[in-house]
Amino acid sequence: MTYAYLRQIPGTKNLTLQQKDVIGYALGQGLEIDKEVVEHSSKNRPIEERKQFEEFMHSMKEGDNLIIDEIWTLSNRVDELIKILCCTMSRKINLFVASQGILITRETPMGQVLPLLNELREEGQDKRSGVGRPKGSKSRSKFDTLQPRILQMLKEGQSVSAIARELGVSRSSLKDYIESRSLKELVDNTFIEIGKPLQTDIISDEMLICPFEQESQNKNNTKQKGVN
Repeated sequence: MTYAYLRQIPGTKNLTLQQKDVIGYALGQGLEIDKEVVEHSSKNRPIEERKQFEEFMHSMKEGDNLIIDEIWTLSNRVDELIKILCCTMSRKINLFVASQGILITRETPMGQVLPLLNELREEGQDKRSGVGRPKGSKSRSKFDTLQPRILQMLKEGQSVSAIARELGVSRSSLKDYIESRSLKELVDNTFIEIGKPLQTDIISDEMLICPFEQESQNKNNTKQKGVN
């Protein structure tokens, strides 16, 4: 089954535009959409309270395709988004992000996923500080392709100067890039596996646990204890 998932949130891209972009992307990929699912919820509503989304995730099966317009359709919080990605990967669901032209599976290189998380983090920081940024105005950097290596070296505790020397780049430019992308904070807070499996699984098997399945299992265990 191929699903198009649209989410109506006040102040963001409307459903008509989302639908247009998703359908256009699906046609370009040779995918036929079997069902459209629309969620209406407030932007700050935590994932635990989004029952419609939870039920939808439960209904999906291994090998299903899920097409969204932009990554924020799933959540505008990085921590929640990582949980959702863990869920799609653990269930072997193919996640297509139309606006970025990216397919996210268990085999997707980490370098393709982290920029999406960084952009979402930066958008949140801009909004909290009252700074608006027109959609699509964010410039790309020559360091984007080196981001997985930079993250790994930061995780190993290497200094910006040492990383710049190893990569043969300007220290000041690299420092600006790391700060603009909040890479140090990402390394400190992430539970994405940044080690060797850069070209295979972006998340270790231990982290591939669907939070929705885990919640249901906890409820079942509680009921069984009550019966006993």
